[in-house]
Amino acid sequence: MSAEPLGKAALLGLLEGVTEFIPVSSTGHLIMASHWLGELDERTKTFDIFIQLGAILAVVWLYRARLFGAVASAGREEPSRRFLINLVVAFLPAAGVGYLTHDWIKAHLFAPTVVAMALIAGGLVILLIERWGPPTRTADVGGVARVTALGVGLAQVLSLIPGISRSGATIMGGYALGLSRTAATEFSFFLSIPIMLAATLYDLLKSWDALSPGDLPGFAVGFLVAFGSAVVVIKAFLAFVSRHSFAAFAWYRIALGTLVLLLLR
Repeated sequence: MSAEPLGKAALLGLLEGVTEFIPVSSTGHLIMASHWLGELDERTKTFDIFIQLGAILAVVWLYRARLFGAVASAGREEPSRRFLINLVVAFLPAAGVGYLTHDWIKAHLFAPTVVAMALIAGGLVILLIERWGPPTRTADVGGVARVTALGVGLAQVLSLIPGISRSGATIMGGYALGLSRTAATEFSFFLSIPIMLAATLYDLLKSWDALSPGDLPGFAVGFLVAFGSAVVVIKAFLAFVSRHSFAAFAWYRIALGTLVLLLLR
């Protein structure tokens, strides 16, 4: 494979790792980047989804002790069992709706105009929630109530629209429902594992015939770059939200969405 396709794969992998866990929509950024790079075929759409596995692995790696500990002790410790059940409860709404609408969304909503409008709408919602300033009732992921987990899961359904942002919907959903900024962010990280893993594997099965052995190097490069960059961003983002609001991400979304709409005129 020549250097140019590998360079594009690395660029898209970096974009995925940097944007996946902050509330700006990684899928939206990848769709716009692929559009301007002239990569618009079915293989590229599958690549954009596949490299999310690299970002997922970053969360698993950073939280491996907590995740594996919860799984190992779920049979005898109620807090571990509650944590895992909460993830299942929050996972199910978007998984069900995504399964039913996957083909339609991929065919009709993977477009820069849709992404731009969703970026702006999501930015305005973030500003409204920040202006409201919901009171914090839960400071730690371990204390998330079942009904709160369900609420976050319902918010995640909105992220099926490219540009809304899975992390944005789940973080702001959790924050609006009384989680602290840090707890909402960490719950979003954990929730990313089952939903992104399911979406990626489902898409790979659906698109397997569109891929070839020659795609492997580019997919591997994108995967590895997404993993490395996501590790760095996750640590930095947690440090940021412990001291700042989400308003900066809202203004970025609004500015980027507006710019894209102007460029598409």
